[in-house]
Amino acid sequence: MAENILHDHDERLTGGVTLVPSSGGVFEVSLRNETIFSKERVGRFPEENEIEGKLEALLGE
Repeated sequence: MAENILHDHDERLTGGVTLVPSSGGVFEVSLRNETIFSKERVGRFPEENEIEGKLEALLGE
């Protein structure tokens, strides 16, 4: 997933991307301090292309 995001959006993510290791089943994705996906909130891992779709909407693509 990270590879796809970087490949497809590298020019639009000018601030870079940081992967933050965690434990306890936490899986969250944020952009500009806005949570895009939280496994804790929705109780599941993201579906295929779910995060990429949300990124595209926020980046105006």
